[in-house]
Amino acid sequence: MVGADGLSAAVKKEADAALNAHGLIKVRVFADDRSAREAMFQTLADELSAAPIQHIGKLLVLWRPMPEREKAIDADRMPGPRDFKVLKYSTRGGQRPEVKTLRVLGNQRLTAGGQVKRSKPKQVSIKKRSQT
Repeated sequence: MVGADGLSAAVKKEADAALNAHGLIKVRVFADDRSAREAMFQTLADELSAAPIQHIGKLLVLWRPMPEREKAIDADRMPGPRDFKVLKYSTRGGQRPEVKTLRVLGNQRLTAGGQVKRSKPKQVSIKKRSQT
């Protein structure tokens, strides 16, 4: 929002941050003079290297392509351990079930019986093995 102070450095800084985060922003200007609003619109577009999209009343719409963000991909990273609660019922009917917390690693799975099993490597057909 552009208030009584006009187009200040703080407004430009916030508009730049919003364009970096979202790409398309709307700026509301509280000035009553249409020519002053159009001048602010062009000034913002030029200084922020954004495209002036629309000017409806006191609302200005600016667009700038969002910068590409680098994603940190760690190829060696494995899934972390997961904790599961397992109920083990006793053979006697009147006993409470025993609650155990099991930690399952990335290459393990939990069976229906509450046992932890290691996953086996995926089988590859003979035909695919000969191709590689």
